[in-house]
Amino acid sequence: MKKSIYSLLLTDDVIAAVDELAYAGGTSRSNMVNQILAEYLSVKTPEMQMRDIFRQIESAMNHHRAFQLQFQPSDAMLSVRTALAYKYKPTVRYSVELFRAQPQYLGELKVSARTQSAALLQRLEAFFRLWNRLENLCLQQEFPDGVPCRIENGRYVRPLLQPKNRVSEEALGQAISRYIQNFDCALKAFFALDDHNWKAGIEQIGRVYEKAISEETILL
Repeated sequence: MKKSIYSLLLTDDVIAAVDELAYAGGTSRSNMVNQILAEYLSVKTPEMQMRDIFRQIESAMNHHRAFQLQFQPSDAMLSVRTALAYKYKPTVRYSVELFRAQPQYLGELKVSARTQSAALLQRLEAFFRLWNRLENLCLQQEFPDGVPCRIENGRYVRPLLQPKNRVSEEALGQAISRYIQNFDCALKAFFALDDHNWKAGIEQIGRVYEKAISEETILL
């Protein structure tokens, strides 16, 4: 949504009230004025769209005990965390950041673990590369050059593309939630593998991914 500069003559009391709301909401005065006017005039802003998407993600995640929502100071980001069954049960965090004015990308998903264990980071990276291979294999038609992602220092970053067709914020939030849940399910299955069932376990993860993709109506 394009933005332009306008001059407004407002009373000091109004500005003081706007600044108070902006401070409480962690945003700027200009953005708060824009939100107030948009709500009054029933115009949907990017910030409103983000809130609707995040609201759907929160609703979906609240139905799963494995996930815990985290407080996020930015209105463009939402994070959930879960425990990984690995020795001291490290925490894995899924952070979704939405972009305000990106015609190609809706946002990105970041997956990371709070750990200094070299062994854990190495195993996480092995899963991230497996997941990327599965995506490249199953989504070759949509991504002939490979599904975009970054794997670095035990962290996985996956851009979320804008859907080709117009879909609701509710549908987008549900699609992102399903992607996180499928990713987490495969990750935990990967960490549950041992030397005796490694091959069968990898094949099972592949089948789970293929089933999830075949049922997905929105390609992220």
